[in-house]
Amino acid sequence: MKNTIIKDTVHITIITLVAGLALGLVNEITKDPIAEQEAKAKAEACKAVFADADDFSEAIDLSNVDAVLADAGLTGKADVEEALVAKKGGESVGVVVTVVDHEGYGGDIKFTVGITNESTISGLSILSIGETAGLGMKAQTTNWKDQFVGMSADAPLEYTKNGEEGKVDAISGATVTTNAMTNGTNAAIALYQSIQE
Repeated sequence: MKNTIIKDTVHITIITLVAGLALGLVNEITKDPIAEQEAKAKAEACKAVFADADDFSEAIDLSNVDAVLADAGLTGKADVEEALVAKKGGESVGVVVTVVDHEGYGGDIKFTVGITNESTISGLSILSIGETAGLGMKAQTTNWKDQFVGMSADAPLEYTKNGEEGKVDAISGATVTTNAMTNGTNAAIALYQSIQE
């Protein structure tokens, strides 16, 4: 009986070691391609929200972003993951901000927001979203995202259910998603305004 327990323990230990080594090997093999895909997706998102820019390599300091979001009333709702200067011919034309809103119906929604130096939104590009098919997933449609283009970044955005001018039109049946996208955009606006001050 004692020998059986020892043999079983040895077998389990060997299996665990082999499985751990295999997982480590798979991680090593896949981490570079995954990083490349993430970098490519980020570059495409930057270009999608700021088509005129040709350089997004300069990062913006985010050391005060928690205070900025707290002042905007967005603590716990949205986080700014990254902010880059959008440049054309070496001159700044605006910023591209990557935000993660935590209040989506299906969980976090990660997207980029472009804001020009003239305080207008130049575009939105969704990086990851898991909302309800046929409802919240409509946030990915070009028509819905394009309504943000040209909106002012001088003040926080609001959404409406009745087509009120100057406000974001809510997705029918997906107010939670609309609210999350609006809050995430407002996080980008808050950061943009703090940079301008």
